[in-house]
Amino acid sequence: MVKDLTIGKPSAVLCSYTIPMFLSVIFQQLYNIADSVIAGRFAGEDALAAVGASYPITMIFNAVAIGCNIGCTVVIARIFGSHDYLHMRTAISTTIISSVAVSGTLTAVGLAICRPVLQLLNTPANIFDDGALYLNIYIGGFVFLFLYNIATAIFVSVGDSRTPLFFLIFSSLSNIGLDYLFVRFLKLGVAGVAWATFIAQGVACVLALITVSARIKTIKVTEKYSKFSFKTLGEICIVAIPSILQQSFVSIGNLFIQRLINGFGSSVVAGYSAAIKLNTFCITSITTLGNGVSGYTAQNVGAKKFSRIDSGFAAAIIMSLCITVPFSAAYFFGCEPLITLFMKSGNAAALEVGKAFLRINSPFYCVIAVKILVDGVLRGTGWMKTFMVATFTDLVLRVVFAYLLSPAYGTNGIWASWPIGWLTATVMSAIFYVFNYASRKKATA
Repeated sequence: MVKDLTIGKPSAVLCSYTIPMFLSVIFQQLYNIADSVIAGRFAGEDALAAVGASYPITMIFNAVAIGCNIGCTVVIARIFGSHDYLHMRTAISTTIISSVAVSGTLTAVGLAICRPVLQLLNTPANIFDDGALYLNIYIGGFVFLFLYNIATAIFVSVGDSRTPLFFLIFSSLSNIGLDYLFVRFLKLGVAGVAWATFIAQGVACVLALITVSARIKTIKVTEKYSKFSFKTLGEICIVAIPSILQQSFVSIGNLFIQRLINGFGSSVVAGYSAAIKLNTFCITSITTLGNGVSGYTAQNVGAKKFSRIDSGFAAAIIMSLCITVPFSAAYFFGCEPLITLFMKSGNAAALEVGKAFLRINSPFYCVIAVKILVDGVLRGTGWMKTFMVATFTDLVLRVVFAYLLSPAYGTNGIWASWPIGWLTATVMSAIFYVFNYASRKKATA
């Protein structure tokens, strides 16, 4: 289904467009959480810690995939909004060809450096080998993750947020089932968790690419289009590279924080691993809404319907409250049973670490939601530098304050660095939105 986001009531259009995306992220995060729950429950605290210690490294690879997803979505949505279908076919073909080359290169690099990076992070010896094993299998399947993200971006850019939902439901349920089979019954431990993701993601990727190919063929063009264009690749890179850098630097910042956390021992790593998976569930849900705002904004920029952008942004703010308030309440008041899901009984130290992280950070989810939604508007209108400035400020403050506060306040000092970074970056983003608004008003004058 192809959907034009430039017509209809903005709030209704944005809602129907983003709800399937939100449901997709729910299933995606459920299987990410299931990896850690099954590892912690059936393979033990060290297995949970090993998966958690690998998490910041896997997020760097995810950052590249997500950045390319954003670049593809914004550019193709903008072209689709202008109804230039010939250019759109070239953009899609160029994106897929480039993605195969990039993902293959990153896979080779990742397999070569995963053990040295774990050593640099001061990974505890008792979880090092399992962490390296998990990473090798995960990185080996990175090409599937990357191309799946690209397929999803193509669907979303033409207004179809439902089809990716079906693939994600299939992938998530398959992953959870394979996790349980490999770890609970076949006793494969951390390797079982990694292989479950590899297989489920691989099948979903192949099915998504087949469907994309069939769907794109239904968009008829009257002239022969170029299969690859360096000019079009440049248009995508203008959006994708800043997005990749933004995502990557956040992930690199998390590596510094992970190294700090690793110094407190495997029990702290295990507690943090459980809490950060729950935290990521909320943040990724808001980020998905922000990506929806990017696609919506880009289509309306392409159609030169600038007045619809602010109406869509206001609707997104209301939607974000519907997401963040329940997450904040659940994590603040119900953190103990949620963290306990990841662990066998008796892991008191890890439990307390996870509870502290959630209680310190969950009240500020509504704050970071504003920044993420402003980022969506800025990306959709092509203001890449401004949102990067706010994001890097968040990152730098988070890392600096983690190292400054931890000597005096221990792990609670590390957790407090999150809201400090979020508050500062959100104020900056709000200022950038005002300037962006004024620029759009001037363009329509």
